[in-house]
Amino acid sequence: MTFELGPVVLGGNVFGFTADREESFAVLDAFVAAGGRSIDTADVYSAWVPGNSGGESETIIGEWVASRGNRDSVHIATKVFSLEARPGLSSANLTAAVDDSLRRLQSDYIDLYYAHRDDQDVEQEEYVAAFDSLVKAGKVRTVGASNFTADRLRSAVAIAQDKGLAPFTFSQDQWNLVERGIESTLVPTLAELGITELPYSSLASGFLSGKYRAGGPTVDSVRAGGASRYLEVPANVELLAALDDLAAAHDADVASVALAWLRAQHVVGAPIASARTVDQVPALMRVVDLTEDDVARLSAITA
Repeated sequence: MTFELGPVVLGGNVFGFTADREESFAVLDAFVAAGGRSIDTADVYSAWVPGNSGGESETIIGEWVASRGNRDSVHIATKVFSLEARPGLSSANLTAAVDDSLRRLQSDYIDLYYAHRDDQDVEQEEYVAAFDSLVKAGKVRTVGASNFTADRLRSAVAIAQDKGLAPFTFSQDQWNLVERGIESTLVPTLAELGITELPYSSLASGFLSGKYRAGGPTVDSVRAGGASRYLEVPANVELLAALDDLAAAHDADVASVALAWLRAQHVVGAPIASARTVDQVPALMRVVDLTEDDVARLSAITA
């Protein structure tokens, strides 16, 4: 199944974490008003916050969709595996977890249901068949894999083909201008199998928004430590300078250029990026048309 993703998939990892219900609603409203179509979350978001147990992001999205009456005009993706109360990819767990997610999302179906990561303790035949059963039941429209190795993704797809089951049609993995590890093995596999990549961490914890600079002001963010470490690599500092140049040339934000580089990769359907505030939404939604030379320039710096 294919559907219109829009220029960016809105990451829901901040909902119930750094964005409360009211802030989340405002971001979601701004995203849709700007032409956004797709929202990404997971059952485990945001269990790491003291007092949370997981499912908070799905609950906020579900309440927003119910209040706006717009379920048919947005695509919602969520994931299973990592929630402590619903761990792994066993058939029994998938059956229970999908109903939990549907209840929180206040929906009869999930557009895209991911295995949040591979489960080495469950036979692939079991979880491939279990995902297929959710598709046949109408609870899930299509399925995806996140954080799989190329070999395991290939074998899962082969099982689905051999048995006539619903295959993984989307992959979600860490990929951005400073984290390019999937390019050597996974990306060629995605191209071969015809699987669409939706990269997460597309702005490298905010580093590729340009707000973290050597000697610059301290950024008030829970992700500041992770983002600032990229400044320790000289090539990344050079990258920021190149992003600045291209942002000026295209009259765009640095974040918009970094996302445009991902969109230019042939297996990418749309990058996933989150916004904590309404002010951050326009840069995510701005589509910058980079030239082949622009893309090559950025690629060479962190190759």
